[in-house]
Amino acid sequence: MTTTLRPHDLIWLTARDALEGITESWVDAAWHTGLPVVVRRDVDNEGRIPVGVRGLRRDQRAAGWVKPENVLRVVSPEDLSVAADLLPVQAAISLTLHDWPWRWGITGSTGYALATEIPVLHAASDLDLLIRAPCTVSPEAFTDWQAQLSRALCRADTQVDTPEGGFALAEWLRDGKTLLKTQYGPRLVADPWHREE
Repeated sequence: MTTTLRPHDLIWLTARDALEGITESWVDAAWHTGLPVVVRRDVDNEGRIPVGVRGLRRDQRAAGWVKPENVLRVVSPEDLSVAADLLPVQAAISLTLHDWPWRWGITGSTGYALATEIPVLHAASDLDLLIRAPCTVSPEAFTDWQAQLSRALCRADTQVDTPEGGFALAEWLRDGKTLLKTQYGPRLVADPWHREE
């Protein structure tokens, strides 16, 4: 595998045995090679990929590891936004009609449902979105994005991914500070593009 994996990417594996460090019994019953796992933030000295496994219920989540050679396929949140016109979610459709200056995609249960065609969505499901922002973006630049989401027919949340980690956009816009999720743990920061100690 030569693709650089990033948090929130969905990956398909060669076999159940490719999942390392996962002992939850529901995984053996519910997971099979036709389902993806999601890349999460963490560091492994052996070069393994940190992944999360989800079941059909909200309480079915497990964290583990995968060796790169066991990855068959990768789908990014950005790949899923291209198929957003298939979603019965007005927020995602309206976002595709704008020429935003950054790459964005769909994550969470909506992204999982798009990628697998498994009906994990319900009436109260959130729309989880991701913006990739490798360079600093001012809070004011996100005004139109937030305005679009505020008119959605469902609750929509955006996480922004920077080189230092990921953060909740609404929290940063509201408080001027945010919890930056890094591969080494969370940090409270004012500037999510520069991890503060």
